[in-house]
Amino acid sequence: MSLLLDENSKVVIQGFGSAGQREAIICRDYGTSVVAGVTPGKGGQEIEGFPIRNTVQEAVDEFDANVSLIFVPAPFAADAILEAVGAQIPVIICITENIPVLDMMRVKRVLSTSDSILIGPNCPGVINVGAHARAGIMPVDVYTEGNVGVISRSGTLVYEAVDQLTKAGVGQSGSIGVGGDPIIGTNQAQALALLEDDPNTAAVVLIGEIGGTAEQEAAEFIKTMSKPVVAFIAGATAPPGRRMGHAGAIIAGAAGTAEAKQSALREAGAHVVENPGDIGSTMLNVLKNQGLA
Repeated sequence: MSLLLDENSKVVIQGFGSAGQREAIICRDYGTSVVAGVTPGKGGQEIEGFPIRNTVQEAVDEFDANVSLIFVPAPFAADAILEAVGAQIPVIICITENIPVLDMMRVKRVLSTSDSILIGPNCPGVINVGAHARAGIMPVDVYTEGNVGVISRSGTLVYEAVDQLTKAGVGQSGSIGVGGDPIIGTNQAQALALLEDDPNTAAVVLIGEIGGTAEQEAAEFIKTMSKPVVAFIAGATAPPGRRMGHAGAIIAGAAGTAEAKQSALREAGAHVVENPGDIGSTMLNVLKNQGLA
């Protein structure tokens, strides 16, 4: 399950309010098995055709849930993640943004001794196009089946890149939104490793942002990859010290600048584009040059 989701994924949604209900319906219509919603105190009800349970453990015991999609508000989201970890959910995807840093430090400590994989927080989720498996908030109409995987800290730029690829005639194997908060579960290098191992992915689009050193760490992994990578770094025009959109997108010293990240990615062999509008055409050319399209 290199793309984290497949035909056997059974999704439980924690936080079955309006957003959870909306995305559950979209997931179901796309072909994904959404087995239950979790809202404490509402167990036994049925909403939009989905059974509601009080705990994640109940959803695991009764429906064999193996993916959790979290829409719980930020003050309580860390506890929701830990509940899913406690229920031994293999893949946990947290959409919630701006979870307190101290809460996420506690989550990271627990995850370090767990077999669960966390995607997010503050992410658009994961989609496996060929398997019609979706756990997230991405618009499914821009995706078309193919062999390019997309990784991004930004949800909006995932959709933009996928739309460009589709319009260029380049289909996607899927996408992983790693999240834009300062502390996340799965970083870009780890997501790249998943796509490197995925037999349905022939090339990767990596979308990064200013701030931190995640892209430099991703560049080190790219040096070991057998698959071509097209990369774009958002925030090149941001002034030093200015947060731009995501909580994690703040320049801290020279390492966090777009120039430093672009340089590291180029040195690693990635095809770096400076204009997001060039992602689709650049990937098409890379695929053609390598006989992959």
